[in-house]
Amino acid sequence: MLQLLWLNPVLPLFGFAALVLFGRRISNTAVAWISAGTVALSAVAAAAVGIKFIITGRESWYSQTLWTWFKIGDFSPGISFYLDALSVVMMLVVSFVGLLIIIYSTAFMAGDGGYSRFFAYMNLFIASMLILVLADNLLFLYLGWEGVGLCSYLLIGFWYKDYTNARAAIKAFLVTRIGDTAMAVGLFLLFASFGTLNINSLAQQISNQPSGSFLMNLAAILLLAGAIGKSAQVPLQVWLPDAMAGPTPVSALIHAATMVTAGVYLIARTNFIFIHAPDVLKAVAIIGAVTLLLGGFSALVQRDIKRVLAYSTISQIGYMFLALGVGAWPAAIFHFMVHAFFKSELFLCAGVVITAVKGEHDIFKMGGLHRKLPMLFWAFLIGCASLSALPLVTAGFYSKDLILLEVWESQSGGIFLWSAGLIGALLTSLYSFRMFFIVFLGRSNSHVEYRPNFRISIVLTILAFLSIAGGFIKLPFEMATTTHTGSEFNGAAAGITSLAGIVIAYLLFAKKRFKLTSKYSIAIHDLCYADWGFDRIYQNAFVRPYIWLANADKDDFIDTIYDWLEAAGKACSRALSFSVNGNLRWYAAGVTIGSIILIAVVILL
Repeated sequence: MLQLLWLNPVLPLFGFAALVLFGRRISNTAVAWISAGTVALSAVAAAAVGIKFIITGRESWYSQTLWTWFKIGDFSPGISFYLDALSVVMMLVVSFVGLLIIIYSTAFMAGDGGYSRFFAYMNLFIASMLILVLADNLLFLYLGWEGVGLCSYLLIGFWYKDYTNARAAIKAFLVTRIGDTAMAVGLFLLFASFGTLNINSLAQQISNQPSGSFLMNLAAILLLAGAIGKSAQVPLQVWLPDAMAGPTPVSALIHAATMVTAGVYLIARTNFIFIHAPDVLKAVAIIGAVTLLLGGFSALVQRDIKRVLAYSTISQIGYMFLALGVGAWPAAIFHFMVHAFFKSELFLCAGVVITAVKGEHDIFKMGGLHRKLPMLFWAFLIGCASLSALPLVTAGFYSKDLILLEVWESQSGGIFLWSAGLIGALLTSLYSFRMFFIVFLGRSNSHVEYRPNFRISIVLTILAFLSIAGGFIKLPFEMATTTHTGSEFNGAAAGITSLAGIVIAYLLFAKKRFKLTSKYSIAIHDLCYADWGFDRIYQNAFVRPYIWLANADKDDFIDTIYDWLEAAGKACSRALSFSVNGNLRWYAAGVTIGSIILIAVVILL
């Protein structure tokens, strides 16, 4: 059964190839069947392989090589897949959540002019992510890594005729290049130092390295930079909010199961490097804590429903980084799985809401949708409750509580990181139910004609169920996720914080008992709304200088410089040409004079 592993990434790739070749010549129904069918078969293969792996034992691993990619000396990376507890979880989540999003998209994107192109990109996106999480060597992993980066660019800018979409796609591509370049340098460093990029071989060799060495710290920093870029953590988080410009299913796929979780997977997969770089590992936790707070505050003041969810994703990925930074690998991956359920649920619900109110994104121009969209009301409520970690009844509570418990008990965590996580939990409840109360319980501001069809409704129902039941899934790690809810103090603190945030949100946004109007609160609001000024800093420091150069070049300023260099080169060439006149006596005289000068210099020295 494990031999079916190769089908998991290959089937979506086959669907991509079929749609590229024949997508324009066949009907939209056929396009939907090819895309959803190949991803569904991939999910079936993933389930079969995953069940077999869990039955054979959690500590086992399995490797499958299809062929040798290329061979240069002793370096011969293969098209090889590696299965262990970590890759099983990632494979199952990517496959099944990706399938649900594809099914949703077949209805949501109906009538769009680029229907076949959209599903070709989606299939390639899923295939690239599966290659990333199943690769047995870091070079093959990097192929999948760049694949998801390419697909995010194509899908964010899917409606490329719209300037906003095109600009958002370019921004995402350029910002993530920073991290990707650092990661590539890190791979070169690892190969130069150890002669291999095979994950198991690297782990064995690095186990003998001294902890905290310059090599280990540098390698960990470079890989961390790659993870920060892909997972939109501070200071490279600026691309993700703008990435909401694309179709809503794209947002769900990027945020729930693919691109932004790639950085989390990279750190978890290469944990043997970070363990030998404890200072860098501590930096991972600090970056996660800072990001979850900044993302939470920014989400609290957004008006665009998708941007609220975008900043929420930045914040929740921060929780995963926080867990990784204190060595709680299983807790981070558990939260990744749960987050995939409730965040895809919320994004897909948001897509229905936006369609129902005729393309409006501003939550303050919605309102009163609980009567007009009752099914969506319950689905969105469950997603918000799980995101807010509503105690005992939602999956989000069990994963977030486990992270807080691990941070509390870790030697590198301490009270400060734990407090940051707890404050982040309060912010999460606040912005989640601010959005819910305004959109569904606020005053009705829009006319609704659209109703979700059966395919969309069944996908939202499944995800709502998983947003509750996902907390009781036992992963193939040695962790008690089904019964362990943390210490009594930690569990109580997390639960009370979640409930307090919901109550405050109700008073502020449902009952409107309080209103912040001071100039200080307005200034803080504007700072949070503008992503803490990161975009402005980058614009002034990096973007505007290049724009200035581009504008200067309009008057051939740059060309003039190169013209001067060309003229100087020609002048030197003409001057030197006089020394090459074909007269042997001049050549002999030149050699003699040069020899005399050289001998004189040597004697003087």
